[in-house]
Formats: sequence, structure tokens, C-alpha cells
Amino acid sequence: MKYVLIIHEVNDYAVWKKIFDEASNMRKEAGEISYQVLKYENAPQKIVHFSIWSSLEKAKQFFQSSALINIRDEAGVKFPDFIYLEQLESGTL
Repeated sequence: MKYVLIIHEVNDYAVWKKIFDEASNMRKEAGEISYQVLKYENAPQKIVHFSIWSSLEKAKQFFQSSALINIRDEAGVKFPDFIYLEQLESGTL
């Protein structure tokens, strides 16, 4: 599995979430398979977007595209940190 972990601050969660939802087809076409959105316990403006992708190369192309950079600006995203991950192991306890 290929994963992307994005940590960023947003100016307004409701504004960010609306734009995030509107981009769902764009993300799916780029190769996103599934996602989770989380927030820091004591900092609700810090959002974590954890997703599974068909390819890390496709994910990198998507997140570095000029279209997405414009969308991030519109959504009020500050200081995004992208971490690209490959699964080594998983389990259930």
C-alpha cells in the first residue's frame, strides 16, 4: 500500500472542508483510494489528511500540481507538510 500523510494548518476548517469535499473527484482521478481527516486534540486548526493512493508518483504529481497549489491557497492552508509512505507491515491486535 502507498500512503500520504499531510499535516497542515487551516484558517477555517469549514471553508477547508468544503473545498476538500469539492475536490473529491479530482483526488479520485489522481489515484487517491481512501482517506481519513483528523485534527490535533488541542489545536483544531491543525488538520491531518491521511490517505491511501494507487501510486506515490501519482500522489506527488497531484500534490505538486499548480491547480492544487491554487486550491490550497483558496482553502486557507498554511505550511503543508507532505510525508510519502510505503507499508512495511500491518496487523490487528
